[in-house]
Amino acid sequence: MELDIQIAVKAAAYIGGGIAIGFGAIGAAVGEGYTAAQANAAIAERPDSAGNIVKTMLVGQAVAESASIFALVIAIMLLFREFPATGWQKAAALLGAGISMGFGAIGSGIGSGIPAAKSCLGIARQPNMSGRLTVTMLIGSAVCQTPAILAMIVALMLLFMEFNSDLLTAAALLGAGISMGFGAIGSGIGSGFPAGEACFGSARQPEASGALTTNMLIGSAVCQTPAIFAMVVALILMFMKFTDAPLAPTWAALIGAGISTGLAAIGAGIGGGMAAGGSCDGIARQPQSVGQVTTAMLVGQAVTQTPSIFGLLISFILIFKSFPESSTLREPMALLAAGISMGFGGIGPGYGNGVTAQSAVKWVARNLEITGDLMRTMLVGQAVAQSTAIYAMVVSLVLIFVV
Repeated sequence: MELDIQIAVKAAAYIGGGIAIGFGAIGAAVGEGYTAAQANAAIAERPDSAGNIVKTMLVGQAVAESASIFALVIAIMLLFREFPATGWQKAAALLGAGISMGFGAIGSGIGSGIPAAKSCLGIARQPNMSGRLTVTMLIGSAVCQTPAILAMIVALMLLFMEFNSDLLTAAALLGAGISMGFGAIGSGIGSGFPAGEACFGSARQPEASGALTTNMLIGSAVCQTPAIFAMVVALILMFMKFTDAPLAPTWAALIGAGISTGLAAIGAGIGGGMAAGGSCDGIARQPQSVGQVTTAMLVGQAVTQTPSIFGLLISFILIFKSFPESSTLREPMALLAAGISMGFGGIGPGYGNGVTAQSAVKWVARNLEITGDLMRTMLVGQAVAQSTAIYAMVVSLVLIFVV
């Protein structure tokens, strides 16, 4: 049995390392490629600014690369560090660390590429603004890296902290990695939208650059909410004691909790970023509309976050509810399915609400006199799009309390 645990720990470290860099390399490469593509377009439009454009491209790509470097560091630790085979919980912790960092780096890499690309296009429009655009790009890209940093923190905790040696703790640690890894994707991508529009908008309206940066930071801060929810669930799963709970079906509830919040955070993070990006675009077109546009953005973002709140609610029920011991797979599979239902069920509504809010916020800036009509239409449309997340939550509750 001891040999089996040693093999399991080593195997988990190898698989976790592969997941960390395999998935962690995706986002940075996509973001860097997008930046280079837009740099080409910018140089074609303004050949005399090629030097500044290439410099901005390389700086932006370097920031986007950060997420994959985080993933590389975690992968190297998993591959070459010797971890004590203290139990199956160690194997789960190492695998969870790889999942947390690998998936957690995807969104930040993609998101950081958006402001870098928009800065290149902005320099083509306003070559004398290259310094200001670079500063705005760096601020926005730094915010985009926040979810990857949260994922790295969780991964490091899973790597080096000692946990209870039991199978329920193993399930909880795996759920923690899933929650943080997937939960960071949407926030990383979403934060790129306001950062990109703030960069391009500053080139369009240099006098509005201060208002655009402020609006970008507010919108990006809201975009971080789903990632924070995911981290909260991950920390609860890591530090809560489950020693008195029966192994079955509790193990499924703990993994399902990670799935519920992690996946539901994806759509909400992206959708919130789309609403914030629309507000920066609107302010750049009509700087005097900043008050109404910011208000509309915050209302739209608030509704967009709802699916991630539903995911958090289901996670809390799965974590804190006591379940009677089960001798069959029926009850564990029902609890696991509850997390899957709410997790996947929250992705579409979060994104759809963001599309609605983005459009409304843009048109508020152009037509201030019909702000009320646009806001009503936005809220009605979001309410309808939100219904599918409610369906998913209802099914999850049925699986937890009825089936």
